[in-house]
Amino acid sequence: MSTDSRYLESVLHHDIPLTRDMGLKVLAWHEQQLSLHLPLDPNVNHKSTMFGGSLYCGAVLAGWGWLHLRLKEEGITDGHIVIQEGQISYPLPVTGDAVAICPAPDSAVWKKFLAMYRRYGRARLALETRIVNAGRDEDAVTFTGQYVLHR
Repeated sequence: MSTDSRYLESVLHHDIPLTRDMGLKVLAWHEQQLSLHLPLDPNVNHKSTMFGGSLYCGAVLAGWGWLHLRLKEEGITDGHIVIQEGQISYPLPVTGDAVAICPAPDSAVWKKFLAMYRRYGRARLALETRIVNAGRDEDAVTFTGQYVLHR
């Protein structure tokens, strides 16, 4: 596990205690893509699949964590990240452990976001997260979150 992964996991477990109860782990921060692990057992529902609310939390947290790490890389530490809006779809059940993946947005979108924040102290960014059954590639969940960064 990289230093950034350990750092983010400690931030999540400290600042958002629910992440400890969910068993959430940071798998990787590599080439501006964040991957989180969600175990089935603490997130199981009555159908023995992963609870939709846990999947929603995992998707939101992947975007939040992605933004937290990228801002740290940019040297921006004075901002507060909040989720403003989220849209989720559950095309497949999650029948075991899950992996939430948040890749980087388009570089032009990122540059505009940074410029807005530096100028106005507030900016909004849409991030896409997908969740897959561990060891599979098909999207079990797709999520778009609107994140706001403000001073």
